[in-house]
This record gives sequence, structure tokens and C-alpha cells, in this order.
Amino acid sequence: QAMFAIITPALMIGAFAERMRFGPYLAFITLWLLVVYCPLAHMVWGGGWLGAMGAKDFAGGLVVHMSSGYSALVAALFLGKRQGFGKDPMPPHNLPFAVIGASLLWVGWFGFNAGSELMADGIASLAFLTTSTAASTALVTWMAIEWLHRGKPTVLGAATALVAGLVAITPACAFVTPMGSIAVGIGVSVLCYGAVTFLKPMFGYDDSLDVFGVHGIGGTWGALATGLFIAPWALPEGVSQGAQIVTQLKSIAFTAVFAPAATIVILLVLRAIFGSLRLDEESETADRSSLERL
Repeated sequence: QAMFAIITPALMIGAFAERMRFGPYLAFITLWLLVVYCPLAHMVWGGGWLGAMGAKDFAGGLVVHMSSGYSALVAALFLGKRQGFGKDPMPPHNLPFAVIGASLLWVGWFGFNAGSELMADGIASLAFLTTSTAASTALVTWMAIEWLHRGKPTVLGAATALVAGLVAITPACAFVTPMGSIAVGIGVSVLCYGAVTFLKPMFGYDDSLDVFGVHGIGGTWGALATGLFIAPWALPEGVSQGAQIVTQLKSIAFTAVFAPAATIVILLVLRAIFGSLRLDEESETADRSSLERL
């Protein structure tokens, strides 16, 4: 649980990279952990009302990925775009590092998902298998979409797809069969590719590492897919699949409102305390120049 609490606020920085001052950032993730993450984790896993309502979230689709993804979008909009965004090319400065990071995530995610069972049993084995199956399916699906759309697949696209697949299966990994996890992987690639490729340019927001497009959208799909593809044995006694889907939709709607609304309040409070939360133009430009030299 401490690991989850560390990872979730850290996910957000990718959306507003190069823009927030370090001091306010430390204050932001500390307050966000206390105001957003901890209450939401309790609501789902600690006996709170979402868990009591029957919402299924085995390893953090709502608690980790939706909360951070939607909050990251709010923070990126609040801080504004990077200098030169939309005019200057801003490709990843080190593709091998990105691939290494995605590979490490794939390995670590087995602990993230299967480890959430807290014991070595059949449920942990199922979570382990569906995690890998969904990620693999998402990767292949994304590459096929990219090939059809752009004329060739890319390594960065494959790494993005891998993460999206892992995100989407997180809430569902112990509740779906391997065939269900394949459906989860296909669906998340279609939705996240659309969000990253079409939605972001359409609205013009500057989400540096597509945190909303991958974690926000992927977590939303994963939470919904948990109800859509839930195995019969995973349904609570007396609950139909249709009723479970409705419950999942309610939990999605609440998280999509609670997390960004609380994030806006935190950012406004911090702005009142620190003044500007954003780096000055000279520092931002200097930081980017240093990266480009790397």
C-alpha cells in the first residue's frame, strides 16, 4: 500500500513536466496524497462506500490510474502549455531510456497486480497471467493500428501501448479470464490511441507524456471492462452482470469528478501560498536545452 501511495502522485508529473517549480511540486503531491489518494483508497479498499457498493478494483484502476490521470490533466491545464508547444518539435529525448522504463514497468506490474492478492494462490496466478496477456495484446493491437494509420509502427508507440495495456488490466486482473484480458487489451489500445492521436490535438492541451490519454482513459476503460468481461464466478452472490456494470459506471463517474475537483482546490490553495507555481521562462528554456544536449 505504501508503494501504491508513492507511485500514484508520481504518475502525474509526466503531464506537466518542465513546468512546475520543485518546492510547490513537493507540496502538491503531499497534499494530493492526503486529500485525494488516501480517501479514495479507503473508499475502495478500506471499507468505504465504493467498496461497500460493490465496485470492483483489484489493484487500482480507480484508485491509482483514474485519479492520477484526471488530476494530471487538470494540473497541466492549470499550469498552461510549455514554451514553444505546438511550434517546436518536442520528441522524447532518449528513446532507449523510454523502452527500458517500459520494460521495467512490465516486470514490476506483476508485483503491482498479482501482489495485490497478498498471497501465492490461484487468484494471484490468474492476475499474473491476465496482466501479461492484456499488455501483450495491447502492444500488438496498437502496432497494427499505427501501421494502418501512419504506414509503420513505432517503438515509442509499442512502449506506450504496453503501459496502456497494463493500466487497463489493473482493476480487472483477478476478475476476468485470459480471454477477457485479451478483450481488455484490444479495447484499451483503440481508446488510448484515439485519445493520444486525435483527442489531444483536437483540444490542444499539453500533456507531455500522455498521462491522461494512457492512465486516465486506460483506467476508465479498465474499470468499465471489469464489469463488461467479469467472469461469472467473480460476481458477488445475487448480483447480475448488468448490475455490476452499473456499479462500475457509478464508481467511474464519482472518481472522474472527485479527483479533478479536489486537485483544482489544492492548486488554488498552493497558488495563494507560493504565488506562481510555474517555472519562469528562462529556467524552463534552460532545462530543455540541457535535455537536448543529453
